[in-house]
Amino acid sequence: MKAELIDGGFDEMVTAGEVDQTLGAKGTTLVVINSVCGCAAGTCRPGVLMAVQNAKNRPDRLTTSFAGFDIEAVNQVRSHLLPYPPSSPAIALFKDGQLVSMVERHQIEGRPAQVIAQHLISVFDEYCN
Repeated sequence: MKAELIDGGFDEMVTAGEVDQTLGAKGTTLVVINSVCGCAAGTCRPGVLMAVQNAKNRPDRLTTSFAGFDIEAVNQVRSHLLPYPPSSPAIALFKDGQLVSMVERHQIEGRPAQVIAQHLISVFDEYCN
């Protein structure tokens, strides 16, 4: 579960310092808060991987932290996601350190991976060009 995104080219963030350094960088950063739930396995991870493989405009950085495992990093990511409540899985796009798009668990559950991928590709087209 953890390796699926890392094997797909995502960098793992496990400390608060890594989160702050990564999210503070210029450019665009996609953050996936990964989890063990069925919607993470069935739609979130596949949808995210489809999006980054098929988008003509991709984020500069692809990152992930795993809820319940990378506790320090996930808590720090969530501090950057306010006012959104904690959600896992979740998908966030930052541009020049600012949150520009957020996909919460309730927007992932029950949706096919292809729908998530298409939504992310449209977000990438808007912010990653």
